[in-house]
Amino acid sequence: MSVRELVVLGTASQVPTRHRNHNGYLLRWDGEGLLFDPGEGTQRQMLRAGVAAHDLHRICVTHFHGDHSLGLAGVIQRINLDRLPHEVTAHYPRSGQRFFDRLRYATAYRETVELTEAPVETDGVLATTPSYTLEARRLSHPVESFGYRLVEPDGRRMLPELLAEHGIKGPDVGRIQREGVLGGVSLDDVSELRRGQRFAFVMDTRLCEGVDALAEGCDLLVIESTFLDGDHQLAVDHGHLTAGQAGRVARDAGVRHLVLTHFSQRYAEPGGTSRAESGGEFERQARAAGFEGELTVAHDLVRVPVPKRR
Repeated sequence: MSVRELVVLGTASQVPTRHRNHNGYLLRWDGEGLLFDPGEGTQRQMLRAGVAAHDLHRICVTHFHGDHSLGLAGVIQRINLDRLPHEVTAHYPRSGQRFFDRLRYATAYRETVELTEAPVETDGVLATTPSYTLEARRLSHPVESFGYRLVEPDGRRMLPELLAEHGIKGPDVGRIQREGVLGGVSLDDVSELRRGQRFAFVMDTRLCEGVDALAEGCDLLVIESTFLDGDHQLAVDHGHLTAGQAGRVARDAGVRHLVLTHFSQRYAEPGGTSRAESGGEFERQARAAGFEGELTVAHDLVRVPVPKRR
C-alpha cells in the first residue's frame, strides 16, 4: 500500500535547542523518500524516527545556511556506508556548489552509491516521474534559496454507475481507460477527473512571488514561521516569515493542511507547558490571519499524513 506522509526530523532554526533539532524533513511519497534540508544531527534523528538510509531517493536543499545543510556530510556518508542499491539525486542551488562539494567530501570515505548532482539555477521543473513532477521556485533570502513543489499528475476516477449505464464491464473497463473511447462511449462519459495531490516545501524567505506559486492549491504545505507577528521587523530584516504571514499565504493559496516549523530559539521550548504556550501562539496567529484548514505546529519526530483526497 502506498504511503504519503511527512516525517519531521527537526524544527529549530539557526540554533538547535534541548527539544528541537536542526531542520530535517522526509517526505514519503509512495515508494520514494525525499529528504529536505538536512541540518546538523539529521542522521541521528532518522534513527529516532525509524527512517533508514535506504528510504532516501532525493535530497533537496533550499539554501546553504548551516541549519539547512550541515547534515549533508553525515547523510551522504551513511548512504554510501549502507550501500544503497539505487541512485540518489541531490538538488541544491548551483550558486552554492562549493559548499555542496565541501560537505560531500568533508572527510575520507568510500563511495559506493551513485549520487547524481542536479543543481538548481532557475524556476522550473527539476524531475518528472510516473508518480510526480518536482519543481523549484526562487525565494527571497540573504543567500540564494529555492523552494520545492511536488505535483502528482491528474488522473481519472471510474464511476461504476455510469459504467453500468453504458454496459461497460470486465476487460472493457481497462480498454476504455487505455484507449479513451469504446463503442462510441468516451472516457469522460464514465469517469471524472481525479486531481493530483500537491506538496510544497517553503523555507527561509520573505514574502515573494515564489512563496505564492509554491503554495498554490497544496494539499500539504510545509512552511517556515520563524517569528511571531510581534517580531515582524526581525523577519523582514533576516529574510523570514511570521506565523501570521504563513497563515495568510496558506489561506490565499487554498491549502488544505498547513505545517508551521523552523522556530526561532527566542521563543519557549516546545515541551510541557512551554510547548503549549509557544505552539498555541503560532497557531493562534496563523488562524487569526484567516486560515481555516488543518494546521500542525510541528515538533520533532511528528508524522503528518498527506490529506486524503476529497
